[in-house]
Amino acid sequence: MSVLAVKLDALARQDFRDGRAYLAGGWQTGAETIVVEDPATGETVGQVTAMAPDDADAAVAAAEAAFPAWRRLLPAARGAILRRWAAAIRCHTADLAVLMTAEQGKPLAEAGAEIAYAASFLDWFAAEGERAYGETIPAHKANSLVHVRMQPIGVTAAVTPWNFPCAMIVRKAAAALAAGCPMIVVPAAETPFSALALARLALEAGIPANVLQVITGPAGPLVGRLLTHATVRALSFTGSTEIGRMLLGRSADTVRKVSLELGGHAPFIVFDDAGVETAVAGALAAKFTTSGQDCLAANRIYVQRGIYPQFLAQFGQAAGALRVGHGFDPASAIGPMTRVQVADKCRAQIDDAVGNGARLVTGGSAKLGRDTFVRPTVLGEVTDAMLITRQETFGPVAAVLPFATEDEVIRRANDSELGLAAYLYTCDLRRALRISEALEYGMVGVNTASFTGPPIPFGGWKQSGLGREGSRHGLAEYMELKYVCFGDLAASGE
Repeated sequence: MSVLAVKLDALARQDFRDGRAYLAGGWQTGAETIVVEDPATGETVGQVTAMAPDDADAAVAAAEAAFPAWRRLLPAARGAILRRWAAAIRCHTADLAVLMTAEQGKPLAEAGAEIAYAASFLDWFAAEGERAYGETIPAHKANSLVHVRMQPIGVTAAVTPWNFPCAMIVRKAAAALAAGCPMIVVPAAETPFSALALARLALEAGIPANVLQVITGPAGPLVGRLLTHATVRALSFTGSTEIGRMLLGRSADTVRKVSLELGGHAPFIVFDDAGVETAVAGALAAKFTTSGQDCLAANRIYVQRGIYPQFLAQFGQAAGALRVGHGFDPASAIGPMTRVQVADKCRAQIDDAVGNGARLVTGGSAKLGRDTFVRPTVLGEVTDAMLITRQETFGPVAAVLPFATEDEVIRRANDSELGLAAYLYTCDLRRALRISEALEYGMVGVNTASFTGPPIPFGGWKQSGLGREGSRHGLAEYMELKYVCFGDLAASGE
């Protein structure tokens, strides 16, 4: 038996391999199925139901019917259910991690960390739902009382990516459900088993039928049908900027509330005064976590000329030591690209850079076994004209660019239509304050590669998206403000 078969057969929860979609009050099959493959080997993980657009109609109707009872629950009662869901996820971390590595490819340890990260959002929003405070406003009219309420928006939908198949679902669903809204999830076709397992655990935790539904199949037709329903009042999407623009346009007809977390292309800036070892460690984490398949991944690493040679040598040596292999191999730091197209893009960027004068420090575009594997690659002497500087990579290829002055690097870092995250390494506090203020990005990590979590407002500027996930702002994405003015309070009523 293959390693994949052994791992899947050893799952304590064999029902996690059930490929039926969950909607309209039950586990549903359809006329078509999708084959899910292990990106490292091409072996079949399993088959899932490919639902038809008419099934999306049924999901919307079921969510509409479930909404009144769910919104009427006290926030504390909804929170208790979310906490039970979090506990169930943690209890089944081992099985969920195996499932994720099998269909997405990331190393097993990273899969386990993602599951813990996902569960933390349920704990956060379980409490945050009880803090959806309104306002009492000093009256602007005589004998009146003025206040603002926060109320759930209604039926919501989420379209989630394959790179974080648990965390992206839970981060969205936790906020929507805590706000009092049902959610319909359309997971990526590459990673549906993680989504279906989460739905199974949600039901077991006490989330009522149709408050959380997962419809599997080709996303385009399903999402297109969902967007024909005016009663789908909010849409949350994580994915490419190109698809995000299209969904935003499709939502204009009903003026639907849209939350978008789109492309990254993050700059990683290192000044001469930064410790080289610390900066190298940060760059490794910011570039190669999730095998580089991360919208937060450092894409353009700018290093000041005074330490550029030293940084490049140490960074290249460290990246070259990262082992590439199956996610089930404990020694693997870099797994396969989930899509062959991502690997092909990485190789094309490497060839373009080297062909235009970049120095190959380590790695390269030569194939490493199956087409989905990409060698950890570091390119030196990269220029702003190369493809890798202008396109998000989404893989384990690092471009290192020298710079001279503060003003220069700010200008170059901001020269992008995207603005999700940026990184800055310096020991000068005043410089850190100046540059973090000047960078046109929604999130900036100063001397750290790790800054996400439930309390922070995750999201970007420019064409990296709209709205925020996590924090109190993430809850507000699924709520509407209602202003109420009570007049004629002086009347006696007699």
